[in-house]
Amino acid sequence: MFQAKGPSSTASSNEAKSNMGTSIVQRSKSFSLKAQVKETCNACQKTVYPMERLVADKFVFHNYCFCCKHCHTKLSLGSYAALHGEFYCKPHYQQLFKSKGNYDEGFGRKQHKQLWLQKEVENGTDTA
Repeated sequence: MFQAKGPSSTASSNEAKSNMGTSIVQRSKSFSLKAQVKETCNACQKTVYPMERLVADKFVFHNYCFCCKHCHTKLSLGSYAALHGEFYCKPHYQQLFKSKGNYDEGFGRKQHKQLWLQKEVENGTDTA
């Protein structure tokens, strides 16, 4: 009634299964159970999970953290303008920077014209 199965009987049963066309499923080599690197939001410094991840100019954000620096309205990938790592809505970007004609002046930096005048004075050439 009951037969003891030894090593020879299991080997023959595995060979019989493989001969019938069934194949052994192998796990992909690219599949890994290792923990993925956690990304942090550029605005709030909290963990960003894949479903809420948004990448703009190589910075990672939550969907709800991607806001205009000036008015704090939520931005989308089609409605933002970036300058020096800061993100703005298009109307405020134009208001703050394009009306002055110089991006550096909006950030409180020296204008390029002043830098050129300093170089001319240092070189000894005076255009005035």
